[in-house]
This record gives sequence, structure tokens and C-alpha cells, in this order.
Amino acid sequence: MESRYNSKEIEQRWYKFWESNGLFRASVDSKKKPYSIVIPPPNITGILHMGHALNNTIQDILIRYKRMQGYASLWIPGTDHAGIATQNVVEKQLAKEDLSRDDLGRESFIERVWKWREEYGSTIVRQLRRLGASCDWSRERFTMDEGLSSAVIEAFIKLYEKDFIYRGNYIINWCPRCKTALSDEEVEYQEQEGFLYYLKYPVLGEEGKFVTVATTRPETMLGDVAIAVHPSDERFEFLKDKKVVLPILNRQLKLIWDDIVDPEFGTGAVKITPAHDGNDFEIAMRHGLKPVVVMDEGGVMNENAAEYRGMDRFIAREKIVEDLEKQDLVEKIEPYVNSIGCCYRCGTVIEPYISWQWFVKMQPLAKEAIKVVKDREVKFFPPRWEKVYLHWMENIRDWCISRQIWWGHRIPVYYCRDCYRQTEVLGSLDSKSGENIKGIIVSRDKPDSCPECGGRDIYQDEDVLDTWFSSWLWPFSTMGWPNTVKSKQQAGKSQSLGDLDYFYPTSTLVTAQEILFFWVARMIMAGLEFIDQIPFSDVYIHGTVRDEKGRKMSKSLGNVIDPLEIIDEYGADALRFSLISITAMGQDVFLSKDRFIFGRNFTNKIWNAARFLTMNINEIKSVSPYKEGSIFDSWILAKLRNLIQELNVSLDKYNFNEAAFLLYEFFWHVFCDWYIELKKKDLYSEENGVQDSASLILIFVLDNLLRLLHPFMPFITEEIWQMLRPNLKYAYEFLGFNYNDTESLMLNSWPDMPDRFKNEEAESRMSSIIAIIQTVRNMRAELNVPSQEKIELVLFSSDLELLETFKKNISYLGPLAQISDIKIEREEIERPPYSAFGIIGETNIYILLEGIIDFERERERLSKKREKMIKNLEIAKNKLKNKDFINKANESVVQKVKERDQMLGLKIAEISDIIDNI
Repeated sequence: MESRYNSKEIEQRWYKFWESNGLFRASVDSKKKPYSIVIPPPNITGILHMGHALNNTIQDILIRYKRMQGYASLWIPGTDHAGIATQNVVEKQLAKEDLSRDDLGRESFIERVWKWREEYGSTIVRQLRRLGASCDWSRERFTMDEGLSSAVIEAFIKLYEKDFIYRGNYIINWCPRCKTALSDEEVEYQEQEGFLYYLKYPVLGEEGKFVTVATTRPETMLGDVAIAVHPSDERFEFLKDKKVVLPILNRQLKLIWDDIVDPEFGTGAVKITPAHDGNDFEIAMRHGLKPVVVMDEGGVMNENAAEYRGMDRFIAREKIVEDLEKQDLVEKIEPYVNSIGCCYRCGTVIEPYISWQWFVKMQPLAKEAIKVVKDREVKFFPPRWEKVYLHWMENIRDWCISRQIWWGHRIPVYYCRDCYRQTEVLGSLDSKSGENIKGIIVSRDKPDSCPECGGRDIYQDEDVLDTWFSSWLWPFSTMGWPNTVKSKQQAGKSQSLGDLDYFYPTSTLVTAQEILFFWVARMIMAGLEFIDQIPFSDVYIHGTVRDEKGRKMSKSLGNVIDPLEIIDEYGADALRFSLISITAMGQDVFLSKDRFIFGRNFTNKIWNAARFLTMNINEIKSVSPYKEGSIFDSWILAKLRNLIQELNVSLDKYNFNEAAFLLYEFFWHVFCDWYIELKKKDLYSEENGVQDSASLILIFVLDNLLRLLHPFMPFITEEIWQMLRPNLKYAYEFLGFNYNDTESLMLNSWPDMPDRFKNEEAESRMSSIIAIIQTVRNMRAELNVPSQEKIELVLFSSDLELLETFKKNISYLGPLAQISDIKIEREEIERPPYSAFGIIGETNIYILLEGIIDFERERERLSKKREKMIKNLEIAKNKLKNKDFINKANESVVQKVKERDQMLGLKIAEISDIIDNI
């Protein structure tokens, strides 16, 4: 082995080997249980960020773990066409050429987008390979490929035929920049500082009397159709049967009474602008009021805005307020922090806008999706997300699925110009719900003629479907639906099973909390509606990756950490292990670049330990059966058995950071710090069979650790394991196992240690022996005993067998703490002169130090050290008593002070004990 681990060369070589040999591929196998995951498809516009790195590391851990457990493990990769985002990217590209999509026309623009996708759309897929993702790339899908496009059309038609899809002229979220509708979930709310304007509306026929309303958007007043107050608000009794006048336009407005009005907001009177406010739209429907649209699709004031026509909405706001002030119709303006809805793609402030759109009725689909979660058929990890899911589902609103862009799945609706008429009604426009609309044709393919009149002037709806309309079908559309229909009749006929029969439902979904409603909830509804089965049984929701200050990573803040830079510097294994070690279930991940040093150091430790062993283990050609040897061997094998069991529990419960901690602690602090150190004597022994016996157990333990580490750190474990392969057969035979060799570690079996290796007595004895050695080491360090000085111990314990074991193995244990010899006392004794004293459990430890240290000088040194610690402890305690510090300081800073307070207290007590002992 090279002296240093070369991650770049090794990662590239092994990933190429795995993929070129088809080792990631999964197939239907009646002899195995299926385990499947579908990747949350990243946008083709995306590049790998830390959120992707965390999400896909978790999925890869699960898929490699299950593959080694003997499951037929399938991880389906793919990408999302990302309608709005991709169109924006290509339009920006065109703008640099002084072109627009309208200059190209729809067909040429779509060709341009496909060309862009071919050049750039696979970037993130290549980057996932660098991370080590063991996806079945032969099954890679794209939401716009032929099969998934067929699934989208099929789903639309099935829902339309069940009266679950309708077209309506409703208030929706509109992005003036992207010029398309957005669903409620695609609107991101941001707190912004603005103003609350108190505007005076004259009362008709009442000179000098006004109704004052408060609004944050004066530009929308031009679309007012009424003023509303709460029925119980006595302040407005005098206005009954009166009208008010809309300033500037002098339009007469009704005064209406509605329970939805909050008497505590502003003045208690609110303007009703149904074409530009969702709540106002609902009020207008109840009171039979017709909306007035005052803006166009770009957020520019239209012909209904009179003299403000052609102005941007925000410029119009300033001009309207200025004009109202001239007429003394502005009572006051107050600073106001408002929650503003913005487009999730471009950040533009959205405009509530009345528009013809296609919708899916969600309540009928939600009923069964609520039931399967309540019945625990679908389980959330952590469980708290179940309540969030149920709250949203129980209050679900219809889904606006049409988008006014060109890139995406074109809505499969056609119109006959000869007989189609658009009826401008508020509410549903749908032949299934009472409107006798002719000339609307929902079809998989463009019809040759109209079924109503026979006319041939047929055209397709211009809109495309929301990107998520293809994503919600992802778990089964990627397995061939609707061309492959899940067949319940095939149950028990494994030889006839297809992917959909065998791998669906999938097993675990790993996702971020932001798309719980965008995607997770909708997939559950789609699975139950189209396949009559849940799409997955477990949903693991990981936290958001933030910087060390708790802020979201963004280019504007300059706090982005590029995973590819980390991979270049430290290696993919270091990145993966560092990330997963700080990923506690349900908690956000706070990350700095320094965090990856942890993973790098662990990678180096694994490499160096393996290198030491390969350099010191001879080639083995034959073995004799293992007979229970030293306590050290019994102990390590028992500890390994425990590790495997504990790791299985952690992984099965999705406690990934706990699993990483178990592996780290065992490899570094049990295997390296203790077992390898204890076995060095045997590795260097010339006694017949001793070296081989030690080598075989070391090989066996290392092999098991590499297999346990492989899902977390696939590259370094594969490299080292391949070097161990020649001796693995002998190591397993030595310990009484059958060994099946495989071409790759990832195809080897997950470790399993039978009960014959259970040895609680050896674990207990070794635990006590280690505690004694650690105590001696600590006492040596605190008393400044020179490292080269060997010392003698006097030990007393009620457990004489423990002491005999210690003395019997002094040649192994002595070098670990520079102990030259020990004397065992069978009865409790007085403390020997010139000795330091320690106690572990029932064992008294006396270190004989006459002539080795100056006791008086050490007492003085330690006393000064204690005084300094007492002062620091006092500072920490004063901070914790300070309410301003507790309330204002960052939570992590307060926690560090608390930890320092506890640490100093323990350390002071420890030093006091040593001083007393001296």
C-alpha cells in the first residue's frame, strides 16, 4: 500500500470498475426480497450542492446496506425537466443573442431547450457519480422522456374522466416575471419592510365623511368593487344602506358585511379587490360581485387603470399615493413588516391574479392518503412530520396544474374553433359539471376532427402542466406505468413479475422537508389513485444544510461550500462520513469547511491501520481451527458481534449519525487504540503459529469493519478489501465460517456474528483492564512522569481473577502504560510511601514513584493549575447567571459555555483528588 491515500486515483478507478461491470444493476429475483428507492429527481438546471450530497449519501448508505444484506436492491436515478427554471435559463441565453422565445416560435424554442439539455442537463448526474452514488444507471429516467410523457397524459385523462380535473376562471398566484401561474406551494414568503397606507374613501352624499381603509398595495384600489366590514362592528352602523366612492376613478362601491373581516386590522374596514386578492375573491363570490382586473400579465397597469395605464405596478403605487395626498385622501402612512409572496424560481413578488387555469380536485384524492398515514402504512421519520402532513392534507386546496410556459408536458386538451365557446363565468368551466361546453376534446393524440361538429380546425391548449404533475407519478412511471400495469393476478408467479410487480411499492423515500407537499404528499395520492397502492412505506426527512451560523447557504451570502471542491481536497469518503456524522434525525446540519477535516482524519486512520497490518502480516497458506485464545481475542470478537447488532438497529431506525459514531468509535478507539496495540507482540513473535493466529483474527476483524463501513465510505473500503482478498478465505476458515468470495466488496455479505462469539465475561474483564491502564496513563500525565520511565504498580481488588489476568498478560499490557511490573495484594493495604493513588470500581491502584518525580514541586504546579481553572469556572458561571447573555447570545455559544462549565468542574475535582493523593 502507498504511504498516503490517493482519493482521486482510487475513486475514479473503482467507480469505473463498478459501473462498467454492471454491479449497480438490479433485476427481478424470486429468491430475494426487493428493496427499492427512487431518487428525488434533481433539476436538469442544477449542480451538486451540499443538500444533494447529504440526500444522496443517505440513499447510497441504504441501498448499499440492503444490497449487502441480500436484497435485490434497486436505486432508480433520473432528472426533472424543471419547466420554469429551465425555460428561464434558455431565455437568458437567448437574450445574450438579442433574441426572445417569441422570435424563435414555440417549435424552434423547444428544440433549443432540448439542445441545451443534451449539453448541460446531465451535469448533476455526472457529479453524483463522483459522490459514489450506486444508482442503476441503466434505468436512468427523465421526466420528459417518452415513457414518462405517456404516463403524464394517461394520468391527466384518467383524472379528467373521473371529474377530478376542471378548468376555471379563478384567482391564482401569478409571476409577472415568468408570466405563469404558480401553485400555493411554489410561493415562498419573505418578510419585507414596507408601509401600511390609510386611505380615505368619501361617503356618497355625506360631505366631509369618509371610510378609511388600510392597505399595503394602493395600486390595487383601482380594482376595488366594495368596502367590507364585520357584521358586529358598531363603528360602521351609520353606513348601512350607503355607498362610498372610489377615489381617483369616482366609481361607486357597495358597503358589504362579512364575517371574514378582522375588526382589529387597520381601521376595521377593508377594500375588496377580487381580481387581485385571494380572500377578496372568495368574498366577492359570496356577494355576487364581478372582479375588475387592473394589471396585465407582466404586472403593468392595464386599460382599467385609467391614467396609470402602462405603469409598472410599483411605480403606479407611488403615483397613486402621491395623487391621493394632493386630494388630502391619505390619512397616514405607517412602516409595516409584511409577509410577501415571491416566485420560488426567480424571486419576483407574485401577484394574485384572476385567470383561466386547469385545476385538480384534491380533496377526493386526499382522503385515502390521509388514512394510510393514520394507519401507519406510510411512516415518517422523524414522526413529527406526520402531524404537518395531516394538517396540510386535511386543509388541502385544489391544485392549479396549468403553466403559461412552453417547456413541459403540453396539456392534452384540444379545441374545435367551429363550435367551442369560452363562457366567461366565475367558477368551473367543465362539461362534467353542468356547463354544456362543446368543442373541448381531451385526447391522448390530436384528433383529426371534432366529435361534435366534424370540423377539422383543431388546436391544442397552449399551456403546459406543472412540473410536479410528472414528478408525482415518479415511483411507478419510472417502472413502466402505464405501459406496464401492476398485475395483482401475477402474485405468486415470480417468474412472470415485471419491475412494477416486484419493486413497487418502493421501500424508503429520502427527501428534504421543503418538498413534503410539492412532492411527497402528491406521490402518496397518485400511488393510491393510479396503482391502488402506497408508493413507499417509509419517508425519511432530513434537515437543511446550513452554515455554522445557522444561515441557509446561498451565493449572495457567500457561504456556499461546494461538495466537488471538498471531494477534490479530501475525497468523497471524507465528505460522506463527515456529513453523515453530524446528521441527527430531523435536525438541520450546521456545516463549515473545517468539519470535513474529521472525515479526512478518519480516512487517513483507516488507511494507516490497514497499511500497518498489510506490512506486518505474512502470506498465509493453511490454517488450523481456532481454539479460544487470549482474552484479547475473545474480547474483540465479542465487541465486533455487539457492534454489528447495534449498527443494524441504528440503520434500520434511520439513525445515521449514531451509526457513524459507532463505527468511528470502534475502528479508532477499540480496534486501533487497543486491539492492534495489544497484538503487536504476537505479530512480531517467532513462536510457532502465534503470528499466523494473530494475523488471521486481525484480518477477520478488519474485513468485517470494512464491510460495515462500506455503505458510508465505499471507495477506501473497496481498495483495502481487495488487498485483503488473498487471505480472507483462511481467516474465515480459521474462525469456522464458510467464505464466498465476490468480485467486489459491495457484493459481499453484510457481517453476521453467531452467538458462539458472545462473551460477556471477556468484555467485562477487558473493560476493567482498559480502565486501569487509562487511569495509570492519566495519573502519569497529570504528575509529569517522564514518558520513558517505567513504573511499578501495586493492585488490590476483591476481583482477584481480574488481577491475575492482568499479571498473566503483563507482557502485552505493560507497554501500553510503561508498566514494568505489578504486585497483587490479596488484602487491602495501607498506601505505600511515595505513591500516587487511583481507584477504578473495586480496584485500588498504587503507582510507586519514589525517585521518579519531585512530589512537592508537582503539588505546587497542580495547585496553580487548579487556581487558574477555578477563575475560569467563575467566569463561566457568571456568564450563565447573566440573563442578557442567555437571551441574546447564539444558542450554540450558550451551549459551549455550559459544556465548559461542566468540564471545568470535573477537571477541578480530578486535580483536587490528585493533589490530595500527593
